[in-house]
Amino acid sequence: MCGRYASTKAAVDIAEEFHAVDATGDAAPGPDYNVAPTKPVLAVVQRHPRGAEGTVDQSRTERSVRVLHWGLVPSWAKDPTGGSRLINARAETAADKPSFRAALAARRCLLPADGWYEWRRGGGAKQPFFITRRTEAAGAGSLAMAGIWEFWRSPAGGEPLVTAAVLTTDAVGPLADIHPRMPLLLAAEDWAAWLDPDGGPPASLLRPPTDALVAGLELRPVSAMVNNVRNEGPELVARAEPAEPELPLDLPVDPAESSTASSRSSGSAGPTERTAALAAARSGAGR
Repeated sequence: MCGRYASTKAAVDIAEEFHAVDATGDAAPGPDYNVAPTKPVLAVVQRHPRGAEGTVDQSRTERSVRVLHWGLVPSWAKDPTGGSRLINARAETAADKPSFRAALAARRCLLPADGWYEWRRGGGAKQPFFITRRTEAAGAGSLAMAGIWEFWRSPAGGEPLVTAAVLTTDAVGPLADIHPRMPLLLAAEDWAAWLDPDGGPPASLLRPPTDALVAGLELRPVSAMVNNVRNEGPELVARAEPAEPELPLDLPVDPAESSTASSRSSGSAGPTERTAALAAARSGAGR
C-alpha cells in the first residue's frame, strides 16, 4: 500500500481546499479514477519563493499545487527508471533510507485523493476495495496523504524531473482486515506543520491516523475492473458485490447503499441475497 488511488478534483479546487495557489498551468492532469505509478499527480507543496534571478526569499513561504510524477527518483540516481518502484516510503524508516531521508527532512508534500484502492486476498481471488470518506463525511473534503518529493536532473541537462512517494504506516481498525499498511493520512490541522520546509517532520505525525479520522472512512467493495491500469471512469469506484460474501461485520459501509442492498433480499437467500443481507448487517455494525 498504496499502489493505486483516485484523484478527480481540478487543480483550482484543490488549491482552494488546501489554501494554496494553483501553479500547475497547462500541465494539470484531468480527473483520474485509476492513478498508477509514474503518472502525473497533483501535490501540495510549500516553499520559499524564488525571484527572477533565482534568489530565495527566506522571509516567507508559499503554498502551491504542482504537478509531480508518482514514483520517487532520488537526486543521486543515475537514471529515472527506478521511480516506478519507489512509490511508497515507510513512515517508520524513511529517515534512515538514503532514497528518502533528504526529501523527508525538507521536501514534504500532501497528495490529495478521493480515496485509495486496496486488495484483500481470500480464497483464490483478490477483492478490491476503495477506501474513501463515508457519504455523511463527504463535506470534510479530500483525503490528504502525506508524501515526500524530490528533484532529479539529467546529466544531459533540461528541465528537472520532480517526483513523489506516499508515506505509509500500520493500518488500524477494520482497515487492517484488508491490508497491514495504509497511507499516512493527515488532518487539516496538521498540514502546516507537515509542509513547513524549515523544520523536520514532526515525530507526532509519523504515526497511524487517529480513531476519529478512521471512523469517517468507508471500505467499499468495488469491481475488479480497477485491476487493469488502462481502465478509467467513475464506475471503478462504484460499489460492487464482493466476490466473497463472508466479510468482517465491522466493515463500514455507506448506509444509503446498504439499504438498497437489503431491499433486494427477499424469500430464500441465495448467494446474492446473503451478500446483500450481510451488507445491511454491516451498516448497523459500522455506525
